[in-house]
Amino acid sequence: MSIEQNSDEYIPGRLPTRSMIKCNWRINAFTSFKTKGIKMAKLYFRYGAMGSSKTANALMTRYNFIEKGKQVLLVKPDIETRDGINKIRSRIGLEAECIVWSELEKYDSEQLKKSDVIIIDEAQFLAEADIDKLAYIVDQYEIPVFCYGLRTDFTSHLFPGSKRLMELADEITELKTVCWCGNRAGMTARIDGSGKVVRNGEQILMGANDKYVSLCRKHYNEGKIKPD
Repeated sequence: MSIEQNSDEYIPGRLPTRSMIKCNWRINAFTSFKTKGIKMAKLYFRYGAMGSSKTANALMTRYNFIEKGKQVLLVKPDIETRDGINKIRSRIGLEAECIVWSELEKYDSEQLKKSDVIIIDEAQFLAEADIDKLAYIVDQYEIPVFCYGLRTDFTSHLFPGSKRLMELADEITELKTVCWCGNRAGMTARIDGSGKVVRNGEQILMGANDKYVSLCRKHYNEGKIKPD
């Protein structure tokens, strides 16, 4: 699945560039529907704030498909290395072997067709163009793709990958968690060593779950991470 980023020439057996996908989006989707019938695969985005069991849900979804005899391809972004390069582990102890995104990009059409389902963890770290490629896999190979990740960063702005998923996903589901006050926690706040909410800095800070906390919007804006 090598991708020629600087060429609009389509090579059989390889995914197209983003510009080709954009130009042929409606045609490709219609052709897939017409030739393969009304049963169509979907692109799913399941998001939640920190601590909403996104990775655990991804691994449980994988297990459910495997139990039904399906071939599942588990993938994570190359940048996510806190549990090792080829492993995904949830905070409750579930874990599984996976491949990283750069490995998936090398897959050709025959390798892709061996998978019944693709599951992506930490999908917020993918580029917008990567999400376009996942949508292409869904439409052209009829492989469902489940993406799990954060919707917004610690400044309350969308991650690029999550933004594109919100635009393209066929089904979007929030995995809920709660603030210390008991209300829905839709915000992920970054805190410093003294326990204060940080409002600026690098968008991505890997391997630091203990530096983030999920809050409701009210307490996020107030910078209040616990009761008085």
